[in-house]
Amino acid sequence: MMNIKQIKPEDTYEIRQKVLRPNQTINECKYEGDEFKGSFHIGAFAHEKLICIASFYHQAHLEIEGSCQYRLRGMATLEEFRNLKAGSNVIYFAENLLKKQGADVWWCNARTDVEAYYQKLGLCKKGDVFNIDPLGPHIIMYKML
Repeated sequence: MMNIKQIKPEDTYEIRQKVLRPNQTINECKYEGDEFKGSFHIGAFAHEKLICIASFYHQAHLEIEGSCQYRLRGMATLEEFRNLKAGSNVIYFAENLLKKQGADVWWCNARTDVEAYYQKLGLCKKGDVFNIDPLGPHIIMYKML
């Protein structure tokens, strides 16, 4: 059974490091904005083990329309649990929270290798592919709520 709920920022660091930034320290997996008012973090648990995380920040992107925008950052699922739909469940949970907070759009810098995954969740591409060193090619994606 999977349980989705809000978690503390520090609960995200281990999975961020393991999945997204394996060549960085835990300290480097703390993002600016983790503790800001309006930021929130979601976790998916399978049998009480945290298996998927996502962090949302009240942050606008100048090239995306919307009066109340949130940015998704640091979404990751442990590899051995990727067949459980934890990521999509985390996103749907987060979208309900975003709507309650008056958000009209959320966006992210998506790694190009997961672009198709985000498209399945209803996101659209914006602009051209760009590189984030040392993480690789990314594309801006967004979803109107």
